[in-house]
Amino acid sequence: MSSASASEACEFNYIIIGDSGVGKSCLLLQFVDNRFQPVHDTTIGVEFGKKMITIDNIPIMLRIWDTAGKERFFSITTSYYRNAAVALLVYDITRRGTFEHIASWLEDARRFGHVNMKIMLVGNKCDMPARKRAVSTEQGEQFAKENGLTFMETSCKTAYNVDEAFIKTASTVLMKARNGEFDASSEVRTTLIN
Repeated sequence: MSSASASEACEFNYIIIGDSGVGKSCLLLQFVDNRFQPVHDTTIGVEFGKKMITIDNIPIMLRIWDTAGKERFFSITTSYYRNAAVALLVYDITRRGTFEHIASWLEDARRFGHVNMKIMLVGNKCDMPARKRAVSTEQGEQFAKENGLTFMETSCKTAYNVDEAFIKTASTVLMKARNGEFDASSEVRTTLIN
């Protein structure tokens, strides 16, 4: 995809990764259906959602895989890394352990994903009272900076920055596709839709 025109459309694959209970399924639900579901069953394997967005007058279908955060489903979820243009690496700002596990999730994304996969670190549940915060915004920003990631805090409850996380990463992927960093003609991460 050297130059996308208004008559073209794109399809980008996303994977949402992170520990169980950080709000990955809520992030997907808020983005796709514009709703918050405070109680959600634990994801078994992988859940899927999709949504059409428009960037630079180009329709882009985002195909999003929400993965289980449990180790026993690891073999199922690793196959989804290969076809992902974007990984949203999510932790819960109120649970320090979920942030401490981010390095391991990042290692998996880099090991199993495409070399040009866009990775965004997402600190979720920023609507929670400050007294419950276990990871500061600055700590998230620092980890992202040290590892070459973009960073954003979100709230699935209020929808704060949820759309922005997906749109910002899709914009980056579109730019990479235009620059030839993704091969749109292969099974890879960007697909032209006629």
